[in-house]
Amino acid sequence: MMLSLREVRKTRGEGSQRYSLVIPCLDLAAGQQWALVGPSGCGKSTLLDLLALVLSPDSAQRFDFSSEQGDVDVAGLWRDAQHNRLAALRSREMGYVLQTGGLLGYLDVRANIGLSRQLLGLADDGSVEQLATQLEVSEQLSKKPGALSVGQRQRVSCARALAHNPRLLLADEPTAALDPLNALRVMQLLLGRVRAQAACCVIATHDQALARDAGLHMLHIRCARDADGGVTATLEEGR
Repeated sequence: MMLSLREVRKTRGEGSQRYSLVIPCLDLAAGQQWALVGPSGCGKSTLLDLLALVLSPDSAQRFDFSSEQGDVDVAGLWRDAQHNRLAALRSREMGYVLQTGGLLGYLDVRANIGLSRQLLGLADDGSVEQLATQLEVSEQLSKKPGALSVGQRQRVSCARALAHNPRLLLADEPTAALDPLNALRVMQLLLGRVRAQAACCVIATHDQALARDAGLHMLHIRCARDADGGVTATLEEGR
């Protein structure tokens, strides 16, 4: 098992403004493809940020990551403020496609895709060109993000997240700004590369029909109003 969580909780706000995300049980393994679904504002992005190690849990009975260097107690790293180790784990093992794309406007497409490899000190092995071809942006390599269509920028963001061959890919609504035909195309291209790398992926989406058409397994977040007026969102168990 790559990532294993038990009784993980994150809370923001108080009283009627309180929002709590509870993860009773979540196990992620290599080769699995999940769609994270739920109503708008239910906490899909919060969950992805927890999995991406950019947001600390308030409490966790277990939060373990099995890396190639051995098992890592992520909850313990957060408790001990081991931010450098968390950052190293995140940059080496994970790729994250942000909802906004997150491309750097002053870099061309080639440099944007290769950024993760450059930061890790990885040699040029042709991955940038290969990904650009597979995700159908090879003709855009010399252009800046501002010259691309929305769909092209989304595909470049996906390529950048995959360029360093991460074991876990996280994507936050990567097709939200696209029409249905282009959304399915981008999703199929993304998943094709994920499967080729035998990676695990968790993709947040509001479009359950798209997720089903793409062959993703479902992780649902359910929300309930509590006595204090706050909201508790609970991830249904995924194994």
